Amino acid sequence: MEDILRPIYQERASHPNTLGVLMIDYREKGSPVTDTFDIVLLIIVKEAEQPLFIKHYTYLNQKAAMHIVSEDQLKEWMLLGSNRRIIDWIFNGKILFDRNEYITNLKLELREFPFYGRKIKIGLEFAKLIRRYMDGKVFFENKHYLDAYNHIVHSLHHLARLAVIENGFHPEVTVWNQVKQIEPEIFKLYEELVSSEEDLQKRLELLFIASEFLIHSRTNTSVEHLLVVMREKEQWSFQELQNHEEIKQYSVDLGMLIEFLTEKNVIEVVNVETKGQGVYHRYYRVEKKL
Repeated sequence: MEDILRPIYQERASHPNTLGVLMIDYREKGSPVTDTFDIVLLIIVKEAEQPLFIKHYTYLNQKAAMHIVSEDQLKEWMLLGSNRRIIDWIFNGKILFDRNEYITNLKLELREFPFYGRKIKIGLEFAKLIRRYMDGKVFFENKHYLDAYNHIVHSLHHLARLAVIENGFHPEVTVWNQVKQIEPEIFKLYEELVSSEEDLQKRLELLFIASEFLIHSRTNTSVEHLLVVMREKEQWSFQELQNHEEIKQYSVDLGMLIEFLTEKNVIEVVNVETKGQGVYHRYYRVEKKL
């Protein structure tokens, strides 16, 4: 199959816009990471009209996929963790073409996991965790136990990814294998949730108590990136935060995170008078470090 694909990726490699070409072959492992395809070609380009272009091929009884991705899209995936396969592909893919060692340096960057990039990813993951946890808690309090279960499973998954990032690693598709080694306490919580013989209400009750402790113990370090940005000025409207180049990455989870932090007295609410009697603009601030 690689021989059949060679003319395709060699043509792409000849373009000055192409930064690198990787081949991911999971036929022996039978991994779902390639969406059941025998081979995936990942072609990274400097610029593209479409951030992602995918083409499928068949040869005899084999199938292959070609993914052409722009550098900007790749960086966004790596920052937001919205395409977990991409980390696996870059780590494990075979380099077929590497302009000016672009992919070699990308692999090195992923292994070293720069400290500031890690802080941003921790903040984003924590925001997702808070969203799932708070939504799950509301469902639980209203006795919607199956919906609560769904949300607590997702919150534990975000907690697991958060633990992996805190330890300087990128979360992989098989994140629970990582967590079992890195944070067995979180792995044990997940096992208890999905395999305990206790009734669902009791399992959820215990999980919420344990999760609250784990969230509380991580709050200050997990929101460090957000607080650093907020210390840039005296106070912020929510819209100003939402428009900030780095904070806008928190997307729909930002509102819930801000409310959680005000409840925990990490962020202070500042009420500013409006023309309407008794109505105030709501601003947010955090004390600057001395």
